[in-house]
Amino acid sequence: MPLVDGNTIPQLGLGVYKVENELAAPLVAHALENGYRLIDTASMYENEVGVGEGIRGSGLPREEVIVATKFWMDGLGFEATLKEFDKSLKALKLDYLDLYLIHWPAPKRGLLYVDSWKAMEKLKNEGVIRSIGVCNFHTHHIDEILKVAEHVPVLNQIELHPWLTQEKVLEYDTSHKIVTQAWSPLARGKILEEPILETMAKKHGKSVAQVVLRWHIQRGVAVIPKSNSKERIIENMNVFDFELSLEEVSAITALNTNFRTGVDPEDRN
Repeated sequence: MPLVDGNTIPQLGLGVYKVENELAAPLVAHALENGYRLIDTASMYENEVGVGEGIRGSGLPREEVIVATKFWMDGLGFEATLKEFDKSLKALKLDYLDLYLIHWPAPKRGLLYVDSWKAMEKLKNEGVIRSIGVCNFHTHHIDEILKVAEHVPVLNQIELHPWLTQEKVLEYDTSHKIVTQAWSPLARGKILEEPILETMAKKHGKSVAQVVLRWHIQRGVAVIPKSNSKERIIENMNVFDFELSLEEVSAITALNTNFRTGVDPEDRN
C-alpha cells in the first residue's frame, strides 16, 4: 500500500501481540519464509528481541522486511520518545526502523503525544526511521498533530473489525491519505462464530477468518492478524485468491455494534 511519504507497506502483515519472546523468533522466521513482509511489534509486547532474531533467522535481506514497532505511554514526550526509540532499535538489533508508532495518545496527559511527534519527525529527518504514524488515535488527536506537523502520519492503527467498523475514523484517515490499519481484525477471535460469516465461508470454501480478513482488504484497510499457530499464519495470508461481492461486504459491515474488545483511547492513560 502506498504511504503519504512515498514509502509502501504490504496490506497484510503479522502482528505479534501476546507472543512470548522465545516464540517470536521461530514464528517471525516462519511467517517471512511463507510470504509475509511486514512484522508489527511494540515495546510493551516485550518480544522485540525475539522479533529481531526471527528477521535475521529468515535469511531475507533487511530491505525486504518492513519492521514496525511502537512505544508505550511512559515514553510520551520529546526526550522520552528519543530514549524509547533507542531501546527498541537496540532490542531489535537493527540500524533503522521502517515504521515507528505512538502506541496510545493518552489524552489525559495533555498534548505529550504532540511532543513525541516532533521527536519522531527528528528521527525521520535523520534517516533512522523511514515512516512515522500513530495507533489508537481518534480524529481530534490527529488534528492536534497536524497543527504542528512537518510530516503527516502515514498510518493510524486502530481496533477495527465487523463489530467495530470505525466509519468516522476510516473516512477521516482516507481524506488525509493516512492508511488505516486494523489491530484485532478478528475481534480477538470472538467474531468467528457469527452465522452470516459461517455461511459466506462455506460458499467461498474459506475459513471465517479468511472471509473477515478479505472484508478488511476490500475496504482498503491494512491488517495485522496475530497467531501462535504456524498453520493459521499461512491461512491468514491466503486471502488474495477470492473476492466478496458488494452485497457480502455490505452485510458484514452491517454487523457493526460499536463493540470494543479493548479500551477506548480516551480512557487509556
